[in-house]
Amino acid sequence: MKGIILAGGAGTRLHPTTRAVSKQLLPVYDKPMIYYPLSVLMLAGIRDILVITTPEEQPLFRRLLGDGAELGLTLGYAAQPKPEGIAQAFLIGAEHLAGQPCALVLGDNIFHGPGFADVLRAGIDGIARGADGAVLFGYPVRDPQRYGVGVADAAGRLVDIEEKPARPRSNRAITGLYLYDDRVVDIAAGLRPSARGELEITDVNRAYLDAGAARLVDLGRGFAWLDTGTHDSLLEAGQYVQVLEHRQGVRIACLEEIALQRGFIDADACYALGAAQANSGYGEYVMAIARAHGATAT
Repeated sequence: MKGIILAGGAGTRLHPTTRAVSKQLLPVYDKPMIYYPLSVLMLAGIRDILVITTPEEQPLFRRLLGDGAELGLTLGYAAQPKPEGIAQAFLIGAEHLAGQPCALVLGDNIFHGPGFADVLRAGIDGIARGADGAVLFGYPVRDPQRYGVGVADAAGRLVDIEEKPARPRSNRAITGLYLYDDRVVDIAAGLRPSARGELEITDVNRAYLDAGAARLVDLGRGFAWLDTGTHDSLLEAGQYVQVLEHRQGVRIACLEEIALQRGFIDADACYALGAAQANSGYGEYVMAIARAHGATAT
């Protein structure tokens, strides 16, 4: 399975902060926002990833992440000239996907919870076995009227999607993380723009729903899903990460640690990545993790 991170958009809800820089490059406590969605794909074992950015900001993402080789990844880049819907990512990324299944994650979404890697791998396995064509992730919210809401049966099969319903049948908001089989590019290519001129991800999901091939996985108690699209939510996300990291002594979305744990790089390579950032607490943490895994460098 290949991955796509959609990190385009103008970030207008965060103006004036984002008038000069992409919101996905803003810090969420101790690391750039883009680290969080990238860590999700890495946790899922996905190593071939396309990062879709605005044309103007792509050099900044390249400077930050490079080609991914130092993390054992293959990172490519593509531009979204203007935001014309989440589903546009599949058309932009069609060559990258090359007919393979994919995971799409939005660049401003943060996920964290126990056993998340297992949840992701189970979803990918369902796609690989042909049991599911689409796997969506639902999160309980207290105000489902503001979201696209998924309704599932007892077996987890998606039976309906409600867009900002006045009387929601579920409180499960559909998050910005999606797994699809190899039909997704053709489905996206057949979409017509909505009234707001965008290719809607909901229309992609409805195509799988109509085919009886969509599953909704519940991210319930113990999980956190944060959308960092406003000033308040960005601050709250940073505070959430700070509290957990200080109390637990671990770093959320530490790419070097995940790469080491997944076997993408060895302990010495991990240590070298930490040493390059040794003046920060983040770099010190990476070096400590590498030493705990047997790094010989000092």
